[in-house]
Amino acid sequence: QVQLVESGGGSVQAGGSLRLSCTVFGYTYPSYRMAWFRQAPGKEREGVAAIVNHGSTSYTDSVKGRFTIYKDNTNNTLYLQMNSLKPEDTGIYYCAARWEYSAIPPLRGNEYAYWGQGTQVTVSS
Repeated sequence: QVQLVESGGGSVQAGGSLRLSCTVFGYTYPSYRMAWFRQAPGKEREGVAAIVNHGSTSYTDSVKGRFTIYKDNTNNTLYLQMNSLKPEDTGIYYCAARWEYSAIPPLRGNEYAYWGQGTQVTVSS
């Protein structure tokens, strides 16, 4: 049974930084796609950043230049470094994964099979 366990959310003022972590427990496979999604109150879930095993990354336009997604394979943990945070970054952030090859890291939710429980990020102005 694969589990994704997130941590690192919290409250921060605009301009601040947070780093989210997502540790994978259970069986995994060398080929993977992993991503961070977020859902703000009253809005649909959106893909924020994604990464695949060969290193390619994708970002939604609103976070380019501010967020960085990366994976540490030594401890099987996915990270999202978030800098220059804005109030519009507020929401519940979810980690997602699928152990399947992908040439381009997808930002659509239906491309992922496993999801974490979510961690709250609140950015105040």
